[in-house]
Amino acid sequence: MTTNELQRMSREEKLKMMHALWEDLARDEESIASPAWHGQALVETEQRMEAGAEEIHDWDDAKTELRRRAG
Repeated sequence: MTTNELQRMSREEKLKMMHALWEDLARDEESIASPAWHGQALVETEQRMEAGAEEIHDWDDAKTELRRRAG
C-alpha cells in the first residue's frame, strides 16, 4: 500500500486496516520482543502508581472516551 492510497482511505477504513494488522501480529506475539524502553516505561508507571500520581481507569470507560475524542 502506498502513502497516496493510505491518504485516500476514510478514517473507518484506516481503523479497520489497523485492527486487521494488529490481529495478524497478535497471532504470533511470542516471537515479537518487547523493546527495552517498554520495560522502563512499565517501571516508571508502577512507581507513579505507588506514589499516588497515576490514576487507574476502567478499560471500557477509557475506550468510550477515546472514541468520543476521535469523533
